[in-house]
Amino acid sequence: MNLNSRESQNISKPPYFDGNNYSHWKAKITIFIQSLDYNLWDLIVGCLNLPTIRNENGETISKPRSSYNDEDRKRVQMNAKAKHIIICAINSSDFNRVSSWILAKEMWDRLEVTYEGTNQVKEAKISMLVHDYEIFTMNENEDIKSMFTRLTYITNALQSLDKIYSNSEMVRKILRCLLRAWMPKVTAIEEAKDLNTLPSEDLLGSLMTIYVEEG
Repeated sequence: MNLNSRESQNISKPPYFDGNNYSHWKAKITIFIQSLDYNLWDLIVGCLNLPTIRNENGETISKPRSSYNDEDRKRVQMNAKAKHIIICAINSSDFNRVSSWILAKEMWDRLEVTYEGTNQVKEAKISMLVHDYEIFTMNENEDIKSMFTRLTYITNALQSLDKIYSNSEMVRKILRCLLRAWMPKVTAIEEAKDLNTLPSEDLLGSLMTIYVEEG
């Protein structure tokens, strides 16, 4: 077992990023940080500034540590903790890329630009994936599980770019993309279930059961 495998099984350590499959790592590290402290996650994606004061010329400068109050110390400590998590989760090349930044958010943003591109590039990726999602349909002779796996790949990629479809949207998409032969089953499900509350996993289970029984 290699080092990365050992780390991935230790829930006390952040998921490790080796420079490959950034979107997968981003999803995992997001959940990891949120599970530790949602305030940390808010700090990373929010707009936290370290304590400042105005000097005699009216210029904004960093507040001396000797002047910190309890709230200042808490803010600085939270930032340091978030930076520590990010640094422990990345490889040496990315460490060199982000270690000079003072704020955890700056580190996070730098990684995003490096691996996802600028906002313009990100929007282009989202547009392409949304197109793939909208035209997605089940292939001939494809089983339900394979179809769902292909669809999940698209939605996970979109989620990593902050484009998220609701559960009810996913349920309706799955039903719409099925082959014509499935239409009687689709109608039966729509009449028997509340699509606004039906979990997509339950729908998948029902469709797989039908596929096995009639296959």
